[in-house]
Amino acid sequence: MPKVTVDGVEIDVPQGATVLQACEMAGKEIPRFCYHERLSIAGNCRMCLVEVAPGPPKPQASCALPTAEGQVIKTDSPMVKKAREGVMEFLLINHPLDCPICDQGGECDLQDQSIAYGRGATRYDENKRAVTEKYMGPIVKTQMNRCIQCTRCVRFAEEVAGVEDIGAIGRGENMQITSYLEHAVASELSGNIVDLCPVGALTSKPYAFEARPWELTKTLGIDMMDAVGTNVRIDSRGRQVLRVLPRINDDVNEEWASDKTRHHVDGLTRRRLDRPYVRKDGQLVEATWAEAFEAIKAVNAGKSVAAIAGDMADCETMFAAKALINALGSTLLEGRQTGLDYDVSSLSAVNFNTGIAEAENADMILLIGANLRWEAPLINTRIRKAVWKKGAKVFAIGPEKDQTYKVAWLGDDASLVAKLPAAALDALKGAERPLIIVGGGGLAVPGIHGAALALAKSVNAVKDGWNGFSVVHMAASRMGGLMLGYAQPGGIKDIVAAKPKLAFFLGADEVDFTDFAKTLKVYVGHHGDKGAHAADVILPAAAWTEKDFTTVNTEGRVQRSEKAVFAPGDAREDWSIFRALADTLGVSLGFDSFDACRAAMIAAVPALGVEGVADYGWSASKLPAKPEARAIPSPIQDFYLTNAICRASPTMQRCSDEILHGGEYAEAAE
Repeated sequence: MPKVTVDGVEIDVPQGATVLQACEMAGKEIPRFCYHERLSIAGNCRMCLVEVAPGPPKPQASCALPTAEGQVIKTDSPMVKKAREGVMEFLLINHPLDCPICDQGGECDLQDQSIAYGRGATRYDENKRAVTEKYMGPIVKTQMNRCIQCTRCVRFAEEVAGVEDIGAIGRGENMQITSYLEHAVASELSGNIVDLCPVGALTSKPYAFEARPWELTKTLGIDMMDAVGTNVRIDSRGRQVLRVLPRINDDVNEEWASDKTRHHVDGLTRRRLDRPYVRKDGQLVEATWAEAFEAIKAVNAGKSVAAIAGDMADCETMFAAKALINALGSTLLEGRQTGLDYDVSSLSAVNFNTGIAEAENADMILLIGANLRWEAPLINTRIRKAVWKKGAKVFAIGPEKDQTYKVAWLGDDASLVAKLPAAALDALKGAERPLIIVGGGGLAVPGIHGAALALAKSVNAVKDGWNGFSVVHMAASRMGGLMLGYAQPGGIKDIVAAKPKLAFFLGADEVDFTDFAKTLKVYVGHHGDKGAHAADVILPAAAWTEKDFTTVNTEGRVQRSEKAVFAPGDAREDWSIFRALADTLGVSLGFDSFDACRAAMIAAVPALGVEGVADYGWSASKLPAKPEARAIPSPIQDFYLTNAICRASPTMQRCSDEILHGGEYAEAAE
């Protein structure tokens, strides 16, 4: 490890570290615009200048300079101060005075660094250059006069998102950043370039002119749009969520978030259920809570009652519903609303055992019925990193989709899992860290789960220090629901066969409601979607931003989210709905508050009380391993419209229409 001296302090730095990293290890702040820890080094902005000896008697860009034994680095010398002031002066030559109307105002790197390192006045009075606005789709708003050509957006699109839709044209003063032919950026991660932009050139189009950062209340939360468990910050004002931003968690989402996570928020205020409804004479009519509860009691269901959890149900909600169902004498619980019935006798066999962060260390990957780009975009970035940085090879069985990296497609015949082609089988056997990923399409075909487990055993994918068998779920509620017992041996078909007189649908909108024609259907949810249209009784509940809750992601990581805003109208938090209904039905749930509900849940399932990855052990069930010869279905048909909140979101509707279906939208200037 080289020894370097930073402002008089000698430190050891890792081999290959840059001077900028050495300075940060010594506790020195180095300004930068183009450098980013998760992107390649460009050396464009020159803001990170420092003085280094031995070396030429001039400041050097610390981001692109490797450390060497005996270097003496100065970050606060007069030479460095003057050089940074000069660089800042150059950067501001063409920058417009847009701060009062710029959405980046208050959280702008250029503002902060110009105050800290700038001169306070400029010596240039030439006309500023003007750049036409670029069109990048429904997510990203451009104001390219402000661009300082740091190229962070270009590098992110190419290196992380894996789409070459953003690039630079022209040279020198005429250089411009633009999307390809000014079409919408065809990436489910495009919103991240807004966070990366150090100036106001790229801002969030749905959030434009909505609020200033100092007006917002910031709440820590966990995203429920998919099963990755993205750590987010919920920014709200009053009773409305205005935006959702990612938080840094290197074990889960690094510092990225999918566009669905960021921009479904305008759906939180639309199509909301804010009062109870009861169906009378074929029509849903408004009712009081007491009337809705009495309509449920009037069925006299006895033990003939069931609960089906939707994709965004949290653990406390599912536990409260389970407590009510059990108190009534039933055990009919199911969370796989679309009809999946894979074996859950071993939770480790349906878990992403490798770990999201560890997936990038795999050297050979087999995807089985998994469209990771849509099912779990932030797991897909890890696989891309394994391919792009470490040379991993990827084979895939299933419908052919662009995954943003090179994939050898073996076909979409499910029987291939049991008789893998020799090239793929040999590659798996010869790999040091093989990774087999089963997606939603794979779980939908009987026999694939067992065949994948048998394959993992035959290629030694599970060994000391490495578990290469992983399942990717699409529903945020899935692993928590399985831990709470929301799984019948035959899936939802068992509940249909039981013909319950009363069924609770916990935000479950993807159920085939024709199977419950003779059942009183009680929809406990927050949006007027498919479930509410089919329901006989609607009990308005809180959305994920409107309650404290526990959730478990696809790798078994237990995480907790905090309440950001209040639910609208008469809507109530889900646990309290079941607690109040229990009184009407004459049973006891054993808790009277949210804290008591959570404590009872933890007592029943202790793993839900410890934040972090739950330990399921490893036990592969012996399952039938001969999938029939049939095509593996595509697990997701439309990435942007996978749940009730997204379907209520104008932004998600436009993304779906424009990016996936080729719809055209004219901007105001057109």
